[in-house]
Amino acid sequence: MGNFFCCVQVGQSTVAVRERFGKFDKVLEPGCHCLPWFLGSQLAGKLSLRLQQLDVRCETKTKDNVFVNVVASIQYRALADKANDAFYKLTNTKSQIQAYVFDVIRASVPKLNLDDAFEQKNEIARAVEDELEKAMSAYGFEIVQTLIVDIEPDERVKRAMNEINAGKISVISSVLIRTAARMRVAATEKAEAEKILQIKRAEGEAESKYLSGLGIARQRQAIVDGLRDSVLGFSINVPGTTAKDVMDMVLVTQYFDTMKEIGAASKSSTVFIPHGPGAVRDVAAQIRDGLLQTSSHE
Repeated sequence: MGNFFCCVQVGQSTVAVRERFGKFDKVLEPGCHCLPWFLGSQLAGKLSLRLQQLDVRCETKTKDNVFVNVVASIQYRALADKANDAFYKLTNTKSQIQAYVFDVIRASVPKLNLDDAFEQKNEIARAVEDELEKAMSAYGFEIVQTLIVDIEPDERVKRAMNEINAGKISVISSVLIRTAARMRVAATEKAEAEKILQIKRAEGEAESKYLSGLGIARQRQAIVDGLRDSVLGFSINVPGTTAKDVMDMVLVTQYFDTMKEIGAASKSSTVFIPHGPGAVRDVAAQIRDGLLQTSSHE
């Protein structure tokens, strides 16, 4: 009906291509336009200016010989000022874009190992976008965004990778368990060694004190024996003297010898207590009583 009245309506975000006698005449903007068919004008077609998306799945092989499916998402749109190129130069825009995507992906991914391909998705997407931009701009299309949305290895490869990762986890767990067990054994052995050292140290101290006690006892016994022999010998050689006289003389002699040694020392730490020569008699009495008790036991 619109053609009958020589009018045509173009929707928003759309342009129309008008031909006259089969030759391109004009790009019609959105709105209502006069199209006098009787003068040879006709509507060749319409072209959307909206952003479009094309998902391309490409199978390729990585550098380490793993087959993967790379899924690229291409967002593009036609340029209003180049609508005639976009309408006439390409028969199938999607097939053309898909061919360029295949070419770039199959040239880029085989240079990378599988792990690197996952890590360098952005670089692959940028290479695809640059190539498409150079190619499609000549045909009146703008490449807005290119994304690598997925990299899918072969199912058997994914299963093998999962098994390898599970094996690594098992190995790590086993290592941790063995390490913990060794640490427990080491702690037990360390505690046992410290226990043995403490026991041996205590036994050594006890043995040392025992031997020290034996030495002191023998020393005192020798002193007593020497004093007794001196008293007996002096009593025999000097008639009229008693054992008490000899002991008093010996103790007084030892007392003055001790005082002489204390006075001769330049740095003495001896503590003096109240005393006098008369106190020697009391000490002599105590020693004499001890000697008499020792003689009675013998």
